[in-house]
Amino acid sequence: AVLRLFGLLLTSFAAWYLGYFVAAHVPQHTVSVAALQEIGKKPVLRAPAPKRQKCDHWSPCPPGNFAYRILSGGGKQRRAKICFEDEHRSVMCVPGITSCVTGSTDHSGEMMDFIRNAQEGTLFLMATHDDGSTRLKNDAKKLVEELGSKEIKNIKFRSSWVFIAAKGFKLPDNIQKEKINHSDQNKNRYKGWPAEIQIEGCIPRNLI
Repeated sequence: AVLRLFGLLLTSFAAWYLGYFVAAHVPQHTVSVAALQEIGKKPVLRAPAPKRQKCDHWSPCPPGNFAYRILSGGGKQRRAKICFEDEHRSVMCVPGITSCVTGSTDHSGEMMDFIRNAQEGTLFLMATHDDGSTRLKNDAKKLVEELGSKEIKNIKFRSSWVFIAAKGFKLPDNIQKEKINHSDQNKNRYKGWPAEIQIEGCIPRNLI
């Protein structure tokens, strides 16, 4: 029993002395708590945040192209939006580019005058909010149809409609030029309103 007690005391003293020796002779800055915590951790690879593209496209337009997106309205709080080269407007008029939104106010006369007076090489971007079926007069619809619309005369009460057209030049065949979504009480996303629809794409700058 005495030998066991002596051995236990000797072992304890040796452990204490070894710890004291290490603490006294090993520089403190060589091993930090943070460094010890990092031991055993697996490296985490983080992907860089995706770069935002013009008009919120998933991928950028090729060099020498304009980016655009046309979003119809949906519900009283979600108004139609038109984006061209990252410029977001509900109504936008710049040289060669025109966008308009037809809503609860009758702008048929103004719309017809502008389309007729627009110079060759004009790009039109259009969308509806609320009801374009009755607020847009038949003469205005006919003029939009002459621009290439196949759905303008099919618009029903509160139909969502978006359209892109050109005057004096031909748009690329590979872009979607028009889209429509009719109000359906069994399918409407909002009370009395269909879901929004959109078209987006890229337009070669040398066309305009």
